[in-house]
Parts: sequence; C-alpha cells; structure tokens
Amino acid sequence: MPCTTILIGKKASYDGSTIVARNEDSGNGTFESKRFVVVDPDSQPRHYTSVISHVQIDLPDDPQRYTAVPNANLSQGIWGEAGFNESQVAMSATETLTTNERVLGADPLVALRPAKGKPGEPGYEPEVAGGIGEEDFLTIVLPYIHSAREGVLRLGELLETYGTYEMNGTAFSDADEIWWMETVGGHHWIARRVPDEAYVTMPNQLGIDEFDLDDAFGKQKDCLCSADLREWMAANYLDLTFSDADLGLAGSDDEDAAGTDGVHVLFNPREAFGSHTERDHVYNTCRAWVMQRALNPSDIWDGPDADFMPDSDDIPWCRVPERRLTIEDVKDVLSSHYEGTPYDPYGNLGTPEQAHRYRPIGINRNSQLAVLQIRPYAPAACRCVQWMAYGSNAFNTLVPFYGLVSDTPAYLRDTTDTVTSENFYWANRLIAAIADPHFGDNINAIDNYREVTMAYGHQVLRECDAAVAGLAEGADVAELLEAANERVAERLREETDKLLGKVLYTSSMKMRNGFSLSDH
Repeated sequence: MPCTTILIGKKASYDGSTIVARNEDSGNGTFESKRFVVVDPDSQPRHYTSVISHVQIDLPDDPQRYTAVPNANLSQGIWGEAGFNESQVAMSATETLTTNERVLGADPLVALRPAKGKPGEPGYEPEVAGGIGEEDFLTIVLPYIHSAREGVLRLGELLETYGTYEMNGTAFSDADEIWWMETVGGHHWIARRVPDEAYVTMPNQLGIDEFDLDDAFGKQKDCLCSADLREWMAANYLDLTFSDADLGLAGSDDEDAAGTDGVHVLFNPREAFGSHTERDHVYNTCRAWVMQRALNPSDIWDGPDADFMPDSDDIPWCRVPERRLTIEDVKDVLSSHYEGTPYDPYGNLGTPEQAHRYRPIGINRNSQLAVLQIRPYAPAACRCVQWMAYGSNAFNTLVPFYGLVSDTPAYLRDTTDTVTSENFYWANRLIAAIADPHFGDNINAIDNYREVTMAYGHQVLRECDAAVAGLAEGADVAELLEAANERVAERLREETDKLLGKVLYTSSMKMRNGFSLSDH
C-alpha cells in the first residue's frame, strides 16, 4: 500500500497558504514513471471508461483546464493524481486506506466481476463493471469543481452512485479551506475540514479520529458525509464509542448522549472504520510518528515516558505545530527515512533489525511528490504553485511551477516509458540507484543540489510575481508564467545533470573491483 500525505492549514503555514502534499508511491515490486501535464477542455473525455473496473461514466460538457500527473504508460489507466483547475481548486487523489471486516461486511467494495462463459451458452453471466478508484478520481472530479467543499460533494455523489473497489483518502483545497475525505466501504464516505491552525499527517491508514455527526447532518461547517451514514452505522453496530449513559454517568440518558438513531454524535471513525493490525504498526503508524516527531519536537518521542511510539494507535490525526510550516518542512518529512533514530536504514544508531523495522516515507518506490500551494497574497494568476519532485525523495529535489498555464516544461512532461537521463523522472531514478550503496559519500552533493534548486525556485517565484503585478491590464500573463516555468526546468536540468555526474564518479570510485598500484 503506497503514499504518504501532509495537509497544512492556512494559519499553520509560513505565508498563509493552504498546502496539500502527497507522495505517490508505486506498489511493491513496481516502479511507475510519471508525467506533469496540462489537460485542455478539448482533451477531456465526455464519456469516461475506467481501465481497471470498466465502469462507464458520462461527464459534464463544461470541463475546466487542469494540471495532472498521469502515468507515462497508460495501460493501467490515467492515474492523474494531483493538480489545479482554472477555478484555483487543488485536488490530490489518492491515499490508499485500511479498513476492517465489519465495514466490508456492511458495505462490500464494488469490484469488477468478469464475464463467465460465452454469450449464448448455458450458464453465461455477463461482465458486471466495478466502481471508481484512484485511477479515475482526478479525471472525473477536478475539471468540474469550483471550491474544495464542492469537490467533496461531487466525489461523494459519484461514490454513492457507482461505488468504489478500494478504500481511499482524497484532499481538496482552495485559498480558504482544506478538506480531507475518506471512503468507508463500497458506497459511504466522511470528510472533515482541516483546522486552519493545524497540520494533518496521513499514512496508509484511515485517519480521522473525531467526527461530529450533528454538524455533518446539520450546519456542515466542518464535517460532511454520505446521506445515510448515521442510519447505516446504527443498523450495523459500527460505532464503538461509549456514551455517557453507557458509562452510567449521573444526569445522562441515551437521548442526550446520542443522535436520533442512538449513534453518539462525536465518535472516532478510525476506531469504527479503520484498523489496528501489526502490519499497521510497521507500515503506517510509524510514518505518522516520524512526521509529528519532526513538527512537534518538544514532545517526548522516545523511551518509557514517550507521548507516542512508532506503533501507537492513537497518534492524532491533526495537530498545531510548534511554529509555522514551510515548503522545506514538507520536503523534509515526505523524504524521511527516520534520520536521527535507530530505525534509519542509512544510519548507525541501531541494530540491523531496527534499521529495517519500519517503512520509510522516502522509499525507493516514490513515483512523484506534488505539493499544491495556494498563495492568497500573490497576483490572482500566480496563486497556484505546483511543486514537483520525481523518484525517491531521499535523493531528489522539489521545485515550483505555476499551475494556471496552458503547457508544462518538456523535461517533466515528456517522460518516456524507457530509461534515459534526458527527462527528470529517469534522471532522478538513476541518481538514487547509483547513490544508495554509498549514501554517506553522496549525501552532501544531494543536499547541495536540493538547496540550490529549491532556492532558485523561490527566486523565480518572487521575480515572476513582481513582473505579473507590474503588467498592464490585458497583458499576456500566461506567457510570463510559462517562461518562468521554463527557467525553473532549465536550471533543474542543468543541476540534475551535474548531480548525476557527481554521484556516478563517487560511486564508481567505490566499486569493489577497483585496484591501483598505489594501493600496494
């Protein structure tokens, strides 16, 4: 199960931006090359067919232009993953989630049922299409929404109509709000607004740990859900929360402590809909632990008095950080391999068993990282910035591109399905594979590469923002933005080629078959 997400509310970010960020990781044993593209309305399908589930959906006739990060090889579908649309709404889809047997029994996932036999023969059963999934979400939602909240509602309607064959978490953001949405079984879902002053950490585990059903069925200020969620929960005994009446507290009764159907108003979806298995402890909870360790370092994270341990089941879904969070903080936590702990596979603080006990965030099969930043202070055309990284995050960099454009630089757009150093994806894959065996000898060059490229990205944003602000009314803003994106891509290519040469030299000099007369 791949992917790791962090969400940062506008009062928790360094500049008042809403920030949505997610690693897309390939499944175990696979690597998926990625492209960064713009999809024009003329290229958007009006009738959509999923490759994996064969579900067919008629789409509205008024799509907006949007960015996406699809697969280079489309044999398994589009997998658009992350982008902005013309209404300056961002979407990140998806984070694979865990669930439990009670949920799956109450609302089974909607998987493709292949045909049995041949038409006209006895016992023939025609194919039954499955539901929607990560392959489809961005393509069938992002072009049609005008706010983060509207994104939740559109995807929710599609889930209730078509169902899904997998559990997923999806983020939507605009300049004011971030919403996190989690599927529950085949047709149900919940969504919660991220508090403005907080950040959210999401490994591959159903995460929301507090949900207000009264709000979801009332004012809908901070919570939204599928239309029959309360009745469905009650009918299937899914709420595990004790009410005051259950505990025999004085002055309480079931009517005061529960909703109209006996379901407690404030409940824990993670307990009701999620999982707490040993697999979670080595794969999921540990990633939330190391992210929050970095962002709230004053807490106790180690030893017998620790507030939370890597296998704790109650690590909060959202927290207020100790200071405002930056793009660099996002890159750090989404590149983490447990630096400074015994669990670092490149470190020397622990035993060999400890060094490979927990699943790193910056893993070998990171495909791409998209950080979707909406900057409320920037000129309107410049507000949406899509920071992009390809390949394993422990060895790469993160650079910004304006999102409201009609094209993207070829260095990130024209990813091939075969290995070459001529595009950003494969160049980073090569760097990681060459540098990994000699991590300590190469890491300084990689850190310098990241510093130079990210600093240049910030510089280009600052200079282009100022140029756009000084334009006369009616001037061509898109031309300026695309020129800025090309500047970033060209410097990125230059520095990536340099880094490839450096790590190739360093690692070549460490080859085991090296020999020199001066050695004797």
